[in-house]
Amino acid sequence: MTEAPENVRLIGGEMLLWSDLSNVSGFTDWRGVALELMARLLPADLPAPRRVLLVGPHPQVLVDEVAARAPSAALLLRSYPDACALGERHPDLAVHCGRLEAFAGDEPYDLVLAFDGLQRTHSAEAPAAAWRESLSALAALVAPGGRLVLGVRNDLGVDRFLEARPPDRDGGDDQWEPHGFDPSYPDGPAALDAGLEAAGLQVRCAYAAYPDSLAPRALLSREALAHDLPEALTFPLSSRADDRMLVSDPLRLARLVFRHRLGEELAPFWLTVAVRSEDTADPVDLPLGLIEEGQAVHEVVPAVATDTRPVAMRRLPDGEDRPIPAGRVVEEILVEACAREDVRAVRELLAALARWVEDGGDASATTDSLVWDGERFAAIGTGPAPQRTPAPEVVLCRILWRFAVRLLAAGHHHPWPWPLQADQLTLTLCGMAGRPCEQRELDLARKLEAELGRPAELAGTAPTYRDLLRARDRLADQLTAALARIARLETKLTYRERELVRARGKLRRTQRKASAYRRTLGYRLSRRLSRPRQVARRVMRLLSG
Repeated sequence: MTEAPENVRLIGGEMLLWSDLSNVSGFTDWRGVALELMARLLPADLPAPRRVLLVGPHPQVLVDEVAARAPSAALLLRSYPDACALGERHPDLAVHCGRLEAFAGDEPYDLVLAFDGLQRTHSAEAPAAAWRESLSALAALVAPGGRLVLGVRNDLGVDRFLEARPPDRDGGDDQWEPHGFDPSYPDGPAALDAGLEAAGLQVRCAYAAYPDSLAPRALLSREALAHDLPEALTFPLSSRADDRMLVSDPLRLARLVFRHRLGEELAPFWLTVAVRSEDTADPVDLPLGLIEEGQAVHEVVPAVATDTRPVAMRRLPDGEDRPIPAGRVVEEILVEACAREDVRAVRELLAALARWVEDGGDASATTDSLVWDGERFAAIGTGPAPQRTPAPEVVLCRILWRFAVRLLAAGHHHPWPWPLQADQLTLTLCGMAGRPCEQRELDLARKLEAELGRPAELAGTAPTYRDLLRARDRLADQLTAALARIARLETKLTYRERELVRARGKLRRTQRKASAYRRTLGYRLSRRLSRPRQVARRVMRLLSG
């Protein structure tokens, strides 16, 4: 064991050879939304909470931000290597290494941050305490008027319905304590609120974190989820990792969750801001919602009274409010029309899409990042711009080529011949849009897709387990129909062959009868007697001519 820095204190239950900050543990990798929420709780231009405590593992950037903003900050970790590394990085921080139940602070803290939850506050050296007991121990560290930010993983989150291999059944090194057998673990937002109230805390704001519990990139409050959110807002909230085995399409499942107003109940992760006493707490402007797109963080704000949409977006730190476009995702409309074999609806939508592209539409748009309200298209977010402005027919060809690849990869039904490849289907779609293209435009479209950094063959959504089952059933039905047709054709062919054999036999019998008739005396005499008459006729024609 290496010598610990002076600011690291061992409190009991520390894990000497274990690191929660490695990829093995799988702690919650918070990014921009957590930094923005923490900045609201630790404002730089207002009197900040004097004492701040971080419980459990947190990303390095979040620890650095807390150390820079808080007048007095402390850390509580169970991993000894992590505690030593953070102690050396931040000599001014008080780092406590051990399990939560063994920690007794000198005085309560004004702000306690537990973004990762209570799962990684236990030690393998002792049996894990029940969730409610750990919450009571954590709530005891909050001072009167202080705040607690607590994260809780949802055992029935939408990400659980996507994973074909549950992550908590992999038998990893961090799973020495089985999860899911604690009766005190909250089974929903109401149980979480009741547990916090039983611990003497009042819920200030409850957020649902998306798209998954390992890398949340969006926070939506309970007030925002009470509205019928547009699909342009819920589209980025779906988990689309390419290195996992999925059971169903995450885009469609996420849209169904929000469409049925189950965004909070089926959230992969809950993040709650609670206070010890609402009366003595300082007012804090908590956001209605936060969504991270790339390096930018957008805040969900209430829409103006004249707008029919309930919420709007504002880019931080100083962006202007912009309405969230209404409408359905174009890819979902096309897939639905293809499933109904409604070729007319596909043709009309593709023609409108072609006109939008020719009128200066976004060159980086795709069918899965566009919404259509029946009159106009709107892009969901902004993608990387190409270096040179491509021709409209190339942009349209790229959009339709990517849709063709995703349609065939997912195994969705469509009204065109199934042996078509993605390139052939793209040419068909371009023709239906009224903008026929050739192989040259298709090659340029593929180059444009690679330039934008999102090749459909690699970055597109892989076939999910349910899609594969649906494709298998469809192919089985097609195979059954083909076998039945082959059986009918074989029966007809057998009948025709028999008829042909009978016709050949009849023809041979007729030929034999004709040969026998030619050998008879009467036939030979008639042939000889007919020749003088023919000669006489020819002579008479010559004399008369």
